[in-house]
Amino acid sequence: MLRKLWLIFAQASTIAVAMVFVVGTLRPEWLPIHGTDKAHAALLPRDASRDASYLAHDGAVVSYADAARRAMPAVVNINTSKEINLAKNNPFGNDPLFKRFFGDQIGSQKEQIASLGSGVIVSPQGYILTNNHVIEQADDIEVALSDGRKVNAKTVGADPETDLAVIKINLDNLPTISFGHSEETQVGDVVLAIGNPFAVGQTVTMGIVSALGRNHLGINTFENFIQTDAAINPGNSGGALVDTQGRLIGINTAIYSNNAAGGSLGIGFAIPVSTARQVMDEIVATGQVVRGYIGVEPQEITPEMVEALHLPRSTGAMIAGVMRNGPADRGGLKPGDILVGVNQQPVKDTTTMLNDIAQLKPGDSAKLSVVRGTQQLTLDVKIGKRPPQKPDTDNN
Repeated sequence: MLRKLWLIFAQASTIAVAMVFVVGTLRPEWLPIHGTDKAHAALLPRDASRDASYLAHDGAVVSYADAARRAMPAVVNINTSKEINLAKNNPFGNDPLFKRFFGDQIGSQKEQIASLGSGVIVSPQGYILTNNHVIEQADDIEVALSDGRKVNAKTVGADPETDLAVIKINLDNLPTISFGHSEETQVGDVVLAIGNPFAVGQTVTMGIVSALGRNHLGINTFENFIQTDAAINPGNSGGALVDTQGRLIGINTAIYSNNAAGGSLGIGFAIPVSTARQVMDEIVATGQVVRGYIGVEPQEITPEMVEALHLPRSTGAMIAGVMRNGPADRGGLKPGDILVGVNQQPVKDTTTMLNDIAQLKPGDSAKLSVVRGTQQLTLDVKIGKRPPQKPDTDNN
């Protein structure tokens, strides 16, 4: 009897182990696994633990489909066209002999130039953030939405010094993007770039934040770029850089490339959404961005300058020139001075100086700390209004 019971127990155990093995192989999610949920949740992105579509059975992130789905409807394709005069590029355009035979035909030759880019719908009222270089000097701006609708847009305003612009369309039921917090972005965060590269259609690429606060690149006057290795190509300009929750953290603007086609080499730059929102709000409110100005030509202080000129310090901004009768000139600033502080905030270099001065309100007085020879002085300067940057007409 005992032997018979033992045989039944052994057979039942074998069947149970076999069933666990089969279920563990084919349907592992049916098995209760204790003690791992909290550990997995701690390793996930902030929102990933709320959506099972992100996760494999072991808690690893396998898809960013939800983030892309949230952001993609608000990213639009922008097609622009402008008419250029071929005569000014024609060496015979003003030649009297050619005019005698061809009259004004040469001077009247014009050509339509088309270009493309991307933009991001940021409000139900139809405001779209994009790059200034996408819509600059365009005669016609056409916006194509992801749902197939197409409509002409008008320019609300542009800020060439940050390469940002705001355009507007009039349509109902517009999808909009949610704003993230670029100041919370960290190196190593996963990001998605959404745009229309090479006119192939809306495309999503993935990468990480490679660096923050990139400047001295010579792209814009005011630079504070997010660097990413998410693939950004021609046509992506003005598109969205979003986080893993589909929130906008930057406007894709430029790439580093050493080939004629301008393809991605894994170094792309986006304007932080904190800057983009500030510029957008001013453009929507007034049609322009107003910045402070003192009328100086700053120069970076290099180790060679410190050694050759026996400068007392290596930080700050060297004042190479002062505009006659400008705010700095009236306040007593002189060429050769080293600007080291604005309203008791230290100035590290020319970029810091430009940003600090630009944030001041025209008409207000500011205390500028300068080093002149062996003396440190504090000068009261009445801030002026920064003149608008002239558009570059050489690209026509």
